[in-house]
Amino acid sequence: MTSASTAQGASADRSDQEAPPPEGGGGGVPAIVRRRLATVEARLDVNSWIATAVVVTIAAVLRLVGLSSPKGKIFDEIYYARDGYGLIDKGVEWNYKDNGPSYVVHPPLGKWLIGLGEWAFGYQDAETNISVPGHLMTTAPEFGWRISSAVAGILTVLMLTRIARRMFRSTTLGCAAGLLLALDGFHLVLSRTALLDIFLPLFILAAFGALVLDRDARRRRWARALDEGLDPTLPGRAGRPAGGWRNWPWWRLLAGVLLGGACAVKWSGIYFVPAFGLLVLFWEVNLRRSVGARRPWRDALLDELPWLVLAGLLAVGTYVLSWSGWLLSDQGYYRLASRYPNLPGLSDTPIIGALNNLFQYHKAAFEFHTGLETAHKYQSWPWQWLLLGRPVAFHWSGDGACGAPTCASEILLLGTPLLWWSFLPALAATLWLGVARRDWRAGAFLVAVAAGLLPWFWYALDGRTMFSFYAAPALPFLVLAVVYVLGAIATPHGIPDRTTPPGRPPDGQTRDGTAPEDTARDGTAPDGTAPDGTAADGSPKATVLVAEADAATAEQLADRRLIGGVIVGAYVLLVALCFAYFYPIFVGTLLPYDDWSARMWLDGRWI
Repeated sequence: MTSASTAQGASADRSDQEAPPPEGGGGGVPAIVRRRLATVEARLDVNSWIATAVVVTIAAVLRLVGLSSPKGKIFDEIYYARDGYGLIDKGVEWNYKDNGPSYVVHPPLGKWLIGLGEWAFGYQDAETNISVPGHLMTTAPEFGWRISSAVAGILTVLMLTRIARRMFRSTTLGCAAGLLLALDGFHLVLSRTALLDIFLPLFILAAFGALVLDRDARRRRWARALDEGLDPTLPGRAGRPAGGWRNWPWWRLLAGVLLGGACAVKWSGIYFVPAFGLLVLFWEVNLRRSVGARRPWRDALLDELPWLVLAGLLAVGTYVLSWSGWLLSDQGYYRLASRYPNLPGLSDTPIIGALNNLFQYHKAAFEFHTGLETAHKYQSWPWQWLLLGRPVAFHWSGDGACGAPTCASEILLLGTPLLWWSFLPALAATLWLGVARRDWRAGAFLVAVAAGLLPWFWYALDGRTMFSFYAAPALPFLVLAVVYVLGAIATPHGIPDRTTPPGRPPDGQTRDGTAPEDTARDGTAPDGTAPDGTAADGSPKATVLVAEADAATAEQLADRRLIGGVIVGAYVLLVALCFAYFYPIFVGTLLPYDDWSARMWLDGRWI
């Protein structure tokens, strides 16, 4: 395990880690290789799930209590709540005023999910005289069109908690990640509003989690093969683990399906497809380097590229499947050429015509997106997003009694300021730590953040109209970067093992806890030192154990842990207090105008 778990695994939450490997390894596998292939144990850890349940309960209470308030459709709910009902009712988005198909520019999956809540709990629209009861129970109509978003937000907190726990090998840091996301105002507002943007991070984070599980599964596969005597230096199949359907990368294929789901919510999910594909490829190359393969790049490309292509095909299939309502009916916009005689390129040829018309529909929607330059009061630029330069007001009202001459009720899409203003320093620190410690997790977080944010800088060059909620897919990974740095603060890095000679890192590792790239497969270091601390000729090279080292070192480590823990605890507490202060403008609580104004820290930028 690398030290940039920083703690994360070396000292806290011992029950969360794999048992330390035997010094010599099994089946002749050097301890250094076994360590580099180590993954989190699959056994059930009840305590970690209890802690996770507490975090998820906090997230659920915040997102479900008062979900039906404010009344009516706010912001873009006026589009997506209606589109969701149209999909449930007719299989396509429907304009009930004109009694015809609606022209929409986003794929249907997110709206299907919104419609599922309306199907379960009822839907009303006074403007179009629609009122239908729920199939499970009938509630306030606002609850029906917002419940799916709330569930998506809660599931995202759950997944982030478990993914962070696995990657950091610490229940404490995993729960810190989930709690920070649960206490983020940006995520809370999206979780309580019937918009598409909360579903995008749900699918993307789920795909990322599946790839992390795939990474662990592939390493366990190689570890088993090495235990059985595999020689990775042999050419061809002889130097690779056995195949068979049981050894297929099922988690990777699931990630392909989930990425297709992300694209079926919003097209911006497509930026994560090549990003995650590159991550998998680099992980596989480094895996082969770890076991001593002679040509890790060639072998990784030959072995894994077909699986990546198959995952891509599953993503495409999932995306097309999300349009099944449009494909299987004849009511959708652009569906039949006979209904749009003035539109060239459409066809009514069976099957091929439907796919052609779907392509033409996508072409028109793409032209809309690329030409979207209409000025909007709440538009912003990508470089403003992490600084909270221009949040979006979803709802505003001055009506009601609050005990003051003037009142204000607002739902502002604003990230918890203390958390969001930590993102840029955390990204810089993650980059530095990742390079210094050669930690795969830092690279994974940075690649995901780049996929979520950098494409929008390109669109900014063309002056495209954009909003801060476009940053939603990057949010979980920004939180992971913050927790990664918190882990580095909480625990000293490079803690020596009790049986490790001073001056030599454990099991042939570098000072950052990773095995150097030029370490031989048998664990021998470049200077000829063997894993047991003896020289190549067998003479002792380090005989003093850490247990006999100066007691001041252990005391310094304990002090560092204590100070780091206090700093991390204080940070999380301050984020919670900041969230509590801004909570009224996250949920639309009626406030005296002066109290509302006091929360507008950046004045006109937030108004």
